[in-house]
Amino acid sequence: MTKYNDFVYQDYDFNKATRTLSLYYSIDGIVEFSETYKFDFDFTDYDQQVLDRACEALFFMAGVSYYKAYLPSKIVVEKGSLDSKMAEFFNKTFQKGLGEFFYLNKLDPNTPIEFPITASEELTPAKNQNNEGLLIGIGGGKDSLVSVESLRDTQLNLSTWSVGHRPQLTPLVKTIGLPHYWVERQWDRSLLEHNAKGALNGHVPISGILACAGVVVAVLSGKRDIVVSNESSANEPTLEYKGVDINHQYSKSSEFEQDFQNYLDHVFGQSIHYYSYLRPLSEVRIAELFAHVGQAKYWDVFSSCNRAYTNDSNKMFWCGKCAKCAFTFLAFTPFIPRHKLEALWNKNLFLDPDLDHTYKNLLGISGEKPLDCVGEIKESRTAMRLAQRLFPELNKYKFDIPKSYDYKQLSRHNMPSELYNHLEKAIKSNIK
Repeated sequence: MTKYNDFVYQDYDFNKATRTLSLYYSIDGIVEFSETYKFDFDFTDYDQQVLDRACEALFFMAGVSYYKAYLPSKIVVEKGSLDSKMAEFFNKTFQKGLGEFFYLNKLDPNTPIEFPITASEELTPAKNQNNEGLLIGIGGGKDSLVSVESLRDTQLNLSTWSVGHRPQLTPLVKTIGLPHYWVERQWDRSLLEHNAKGALNGHVPISGILACAGVVVAVLSGKRDIVVSNESSANEPTLEYKGVDINHQYSKSSEFEQDFQNYLDHVFGQSIHYYSYLRPLSEVRIAELFAHVGQAKYWDVFSSCNRAYTNDSNKMFWCGKCAKCAFTFLAFTPFIPRHKLEALWNKNLFLDPDLDHTYKNLLGISGEKPLDCVGEIKESRTAMRLAQRLFPELNKYKFDIPKSYDYKQLSRHNMPSELYNHLEKAIKSNIK
């Protein structure tokens, strides 16, 4: 399957003067890759050992982008320390986070991935001292904006942060109006040349990479909690392949979230937290909440369309062709006026014949659920049932909804109890 033997974690280096973390990898010492993260903000006082461990976590996680190109049989660590618990975390995250990659490349999803144990004994936690406040990750879509507006009236020292896509996100960040921490990621473009020559390509657990970048931001900014906005829908597998559940959103799932929090507890002794504020909510419930707390404020500066964040884009837009656009249009329809939706997409997506197959996939009527960040089949059906009351032509879609399903029902979560209580109050106060 591969002509190479070793994927080598060569080195990482944090340059305080340039505020840049550089990561270096190689394959058999022949093929070399590197990527950088520039933390473009003023740093607080930080513990060097804590920062080093945060950089180390990002170093190991970000390697997945280059490891997948040739899937070498052995992982070699020349810099960095891994005890058994840390190695187990990365083994599992790579294995499950590359599930879609294995599926699309027709590879065995049980292909072994084994990080070596390089530490002679279990790590002693290095605690991040004197930190407080919440860092809310901004991706540009509705979910993180619901988190921001729901938490805005708390006394929790809120800030926001993002990785990449600064031109697209700048108008949105200005509209949010909270202190923001910019991170610029430069991945190795030579990977594209390898792909053109036959190297393997596909989805990686990108949210896991972002989570580790958030830890570095937390250390450098003096914050404690890294808050993301992943919903309950992220837990649903997209499909089954060779007896293995494949989840496009694995690194947004509750399973990853809990594993990563356990990793942070192990490495930092509970001094850095990671959790999703919207975990109890369905995508449709989030769309309903956004209609109340974010629609008027953010309508012209947000986008959940992945194509708005491609490397050749420098502005927000909605393509109106992808599964993410189709689902978002569907989720918004019961709660946002038709004319506003049609103006945002410059058309009615329900009436686009090219999206008929996509909607059948989203509803589980035919084909497979799209490999994208979309809602569960049962909540797509719930949103469509509501939409059918407004658009009689949608009655062509025939389906059943489990009688026990309620898109308003709250699911389990990993956040602090006081934040969960605040979320409950925010829902009650904004949605009658």
